Amino acid sequence: MRPRPPHQVGRPKARAKDWRGTLRRLWSYLAVHKRLLTLVLVMVLLSSALGLLGPYLLGRAIDAYLVPREREGLLWFIALLAGNYVFFSAATWLQNYWMIGIAQRTVATLREDLFRQLHRLPIAYFSRRKHGELMSRLTNDIENVSQTLNTSFVQVFTSVLTFAGMLGMMLWLSLWLTLITLTIIPLMVLGMKWITSRTGPRFREQQRNLGELNGFVEETLSGQQIVKTFSREQAMIEAFAERNARLRVSGYWAQVYTGFIPKLMNMLNNISFALIAGIGGLLAMQQLVSIGVIVTFAEYARQFTRPLNDLANQFNTILAAIAGAERVFEVLEEAPESGDEQAAVELERVRGEIVFEAVDFSYEPGVRTLRGIDLHVAPGQTLALVGSTGAGKSTIVQLISRFYAPDRGRILIDGRDIAGIRRHSLRSHMGFVLQDVFLFQDTIRENIRYGRLEATDAEVEEAARLANAHGFIAKLPRGYDTVLGQDGGGISQGQRQLLSIARAMLAGPSILVLDEATSSVDTVTEIKIQEALYRLMQGRTNIVIAHRLGTIRRADQIAVVEDGQIVERGSHESLLQARGRYYDLVHAGEREAGA
Repeated sequence: MRPRPPHQVGRPKARAKDWRGTLRRLWSYLAVHKRLLTLVLVMVLLSSALGLLGPYLLGRAIDAYLVPREREGLLWFIALLAGNYVFFSAATWLQNYWMIGIAQRTVATLREDLFRQLHRLPIAYFSRRKHGELMSRLTNDIENVSQTLNTSFVQVFTSVLTFAGMLGMMLWLSLWLTLITLTIIPLMVLGMKWITSRTGPRFREQQRNLGELNGFVEETLSGQQIVKTFSREQAMIEAFAERNARLRVSGYWAQVYTGFIPKLMNMLNNISFALIAGIGGLLAMQQLVSIGVIVTFAEYARQFTRPLNDLANQFNTILAAIAGAERVFEVLEEAPESGDEQAAVELERVRGEIVFEAVDFSYEPGVRTLRGIDLHVAPGQTLALVGSTGAGKSTIVQLISRFYAPDRGRILIDGRDIAGIRRHSLRSHMGFVLQDVFLFQDTIRENIRYGRLEATDAEVEEAARLANAHGFIAKLPRGYDTVLGQDGGGISQGQRQLLSIARAMLAGPSILVLDEATSSVDTVTEIKIQEALYRLMQGRTNIVIAHRLGTIRRADQIAVVEDGQIVERGSHESLLQARGRYYDLVHAGEREAGA
C-alpha cells in the first residue's frame, strides 16, 4: 500500500493567500518520497558543481596550453573537459527523470484526495457553487501544480546552488572582476521587484476568471435545452464573451509582465559581458589577470544572470501554482459531511418508522424554511406530501436523508435520532426515485447495478423485469450492454424513469423516497411506470412527493405543506370532507386535467 501524506485532519485552516502555508501543505505530499528526493538533490548538487567546473577547466586550458603553445598533456585535458560535460549531462538527466516521477505520483495523490473529499462534502456545499468551477480545481489548478513540481522544484535548487557556487569561484579568481559583475545586481533587484509585485495579483485573477469561465461553460452545456427553448443563444454568447474578455485581459497582463523578465535579464547580461571584456582586457594588459581568467569570467558572466533569470521565471510559475494549490486546499479544508459521526452507529435493519418532532430548518440564517414539523409514519405506510411549489416538501425528504440537519427538533427512524446514525448506513436503507433521473455514461446493466454493486447479472435483469424495463431493453441492439450517452442520452425520459425504478428495486430499500412526476411521458409509458412504482412500494415505508391524484388516494396519510408548515393531515377522504387547502388543490388539479 502506498504511504499517505498527512491530510487536512487536525490541521489549522490556512488563511487566504497564505503562500507559506500552501507550500508547507505541498511539502507534506512531497515528503512521502524523501529517499528519492534525496537522490534528486544529490544529482542537483553534482550537476551544479560540474557545470561550474567546465568554464574553470576551459580557462586553465587556455593559460596552460594555448597561450604558451604547449601541446603535451593537451589531449588528456580535452578528455577531462569532455568527461566533465558527459557526467554533467547524465546528472541532469537523472535528476529530471526522478523528479518527474515524484511529481506525477504526488499530483496523483493530491488529485485522489481532492476527488475523495468532494464525495465527503455535504450537498449544501455543491448547491452554493457552480460545478464547472469545482471542475476547474480538479483539472486546471491541479495541472498548474503538476507543471510546477515537474520543473520548478529542481530548477530552484539548481539556480541557488549555481549562483552561490559561481559567486564563490568568481571571488576566488578575481575580486575586481567580481565587483564589476555585481554592479548589475541593484538594477536586477529593482527590476524584479517591479515585475513580481504585478505578476502575483494577475495570476490570482487569471485563475479566478478561468474558474468562473469553466463554471459558466459547464452550466450552459448542461442547460442547452433551456437555452434553445427560450432562444437565448445570443444572450449566452454575449455573456460568455464578457467572461472570456476578463480572462483574456487578466491572462494578457500576467504574461506581459512575466515576459519582461527575460528581456531584463538579457539586457543586464549583455551589459555585464561588455564590462568584463573591456575592463578585463585592461587588467590583462597590466598583467593583473590572465587571459584564461578573463575567458572563465566571461563565461561565468554570461551565465551569471541565468540562475537569477531562472529563479525569477520559476517564481512566477510558482505563483500560478500556489494560486491553484490554494484553491485545491480550500476544498480539502472544508468540513466533511461525516464530521459529526464519530459516535454514530450502524443500522442493522430498518422497520421504517419515521417520526418528526417539532422540526425547524433554515437554508439561510433568518429565513426559516420549515417550522414546527410533526409527523409520524408507521412501518409500511405511505405518506404523501402535497402543496404548492416551494412549500418545503423536498426539504422534508432531504432532512430524512440527512443531506441537511434540522435547526431544532428531532427526526427519528425506528425510535432512534438520525443524528446518531451514520449517514452511509442510513442511506443504504433508503431508495430514491426522483423526477430528474440521473444516469451515468455507462451500460444499462451498470446503471441498474448502481443500486447494489455486488448484484449478479441475473439479479439486474430480474429488477428490470419488475420495473417494466426489460421489454424496451431487450429491443435495443446490444440489450443490457447498450452504452448510454451523457445523462442517459439515447433513451426517452420515460425509459430513464423505468431504469431508475429498476435501480431502486435492486437496492431493496426499507424506506422509499418517491418524486413520481410523469408529466413528460406518453400514456402507455406512464401506465408502466405506475405499475412498477406500486410494485416497488409494496412492503416498504414510502415518502411520496405527490403529483398524481391516483398516488394521493392510495396514501395511508397525506400531509399538506404550505409556507414550511403542515396545515392539514389525514386520509384522502377525511381531507376532502374538511374542504380545506387539500380540497382546493385536488379540485384545482381536476379542473386542469379537464381543461
